[in-house]
Amino acid sequence: MWMLSPLLLLFAALDGDDYKKPFDYDASAPLNTTQKLLWEREGVLVSDVTFDSPRGGKVTAFVVSPSKARTRNAGIVFGHWGPGNRTEFLPEAQAMARLGVVCVLVDYPWKRPEPWYADADDVMEPDKAVRLHQQAVIDLRRALDLLVARDDVDPQRLAYVGHSYGAQFGGILSAVEKRLKGVVLMGGVPDMEAILLNGKGPALKSYLEKNKDHIEGSLKKLRATAAVEFVPHSTPTPLLFQFARHEWDFDVAAMERYYKAAGDPKSVRWYETGHELNDVRAMADRSRWLAGKLRLRGVDAMLKNLVARHQ
Repeated sequence: MWMLSPLLLLFAALDGDDYKKPFDYDASAPLNTTQKLLWEREGVLVSDVTFDSPRGGKVTAFVVSPSKARTRNAGIVFGHWGPGNRTEFLPEAQAMARLGVVCVLVDYPWKRPEPWYADADDVMEPDKAVRLHQQAVIDLRRALDLLVARDDVDPQRLAYVGHSYGAQFGGILSAVEKRLKGVVLMGGVPDMEAILLNGKGPALKSYLEKNKDHIEGSLKKLRATAAVEFVPHSTPTPLLFQFARHEWDFDVAAMERYYKAAGDPKSVRWYETGHELNDVRAMADRSRWLAGKLRLRGVDAMLKNLVARHQ
């Protein structure tokens, strides 16, 4: 069993909020937002958006919002899984918009077009990977700034939903970003050790064998953005963990370790599915949980209508 890492012990010894410093940015800098309406359908507006990243270049994103003018919408930022992109949560964001939520769905740096694209191999380029992870978290914070800057969003009703890599970044956000009234962490891992040392896939084993000389040093560096190093600082932000019982690249012990490390309040739910968490109950559970945190009405009717449209 993994014990508290040296980095986490260091965090515990630091004064104040020093662990937040790698994710600091100038919140007063202009966003320089561009926005183009893509479509309006069934009471929802979907727009293509860019805004400045504090680490350089532009963040590409969708903004999904109610088409009826409101002055006090809630706001949710969505973070996709690593190989995905901003489209992952597009259907869910449209459903949430019908409840009165403005949603921002970002692309991480390795999913943006040129000239804003950047990528790194976690094992072979750990220093660059850490910088990109830090940028991804900062850009998610800027997505919250984008919501707060809108006159149709209530800054006291903000939440975050992240899947896989998005759940790693969400663990960090729960520590460094205290504007959130709730954080949903789907299919997350506590650290890269959970995958690189315990993963079962043959492709992963082959990759590790080819790069075994780099593993130990890379894992030490990657702890700088390991979710388990930050999630103990989540209090008072409520967390909902959603885990799949049939993961391929990490085990139940890793998921339990992530949950146990988190601050309170927190809750956890398990699903008989794989990493995609494509169990309709997972969406229903987080929608109802978010409705409670963001004071949303009509969630059960929304879910019923969503099911009816797909029958």
